[in-house]
Amino acid sequence: MPGRHLEEFVVGEVIRHEITRTITETDNILFCSLTMNPQPLHLDYEFASRSVHKRPLVNGMLTLSLMMGLTVTQTTLGTTEGNLGFDAVEFAAPVFYGDTIRVETEVLEKRPSKSRPDLGIVRFEHRAINQNGTVVVRCRRAGLMRRKVASP
Repeated sequence: MPGRHLEEFVVGEVIRHEITRTITETDNILFCSLTMNPQPLHLDYEFASRSVHKRPLVNGMLTLSLMMGLTVTQTTLGTTEGNLGFDAVEFAAPVFYGDTIRVETEVLEKRPSKSRPDLGIVRFEHRAINQNGTVVVRCRRAGLMRRKVASP
């Protein structure tokens, strides 16, 4: 698996994830439908035309989810036991149909688990950035990560 174990993360490192994704109208409609979110700001061109943005916005939760998904291959694929929590979630700028998102992850801290010698905790800051270089979403997250070798 290409994910990293606790020992392979370097505090202060910034991982620039290779995979990018252009968000389409279909993506947004499917996400809103699957999550039962009928917000017209995301789905109704006429309603959105009267908003400050003048056009439909991509659902912020879709952008947050996409950001997290784009990080998996280079961070946690096959090496995580789960998320412990998210904080400092910020929707810094709107996302529109046709925007291409790239992501970078900064490793903020890491430590072995006090109760589980085979696991550790890594704190990340993830940043989703559009094609213009604007940060559109950022958050901090704690991941429960496997260790290569459990400490005694």
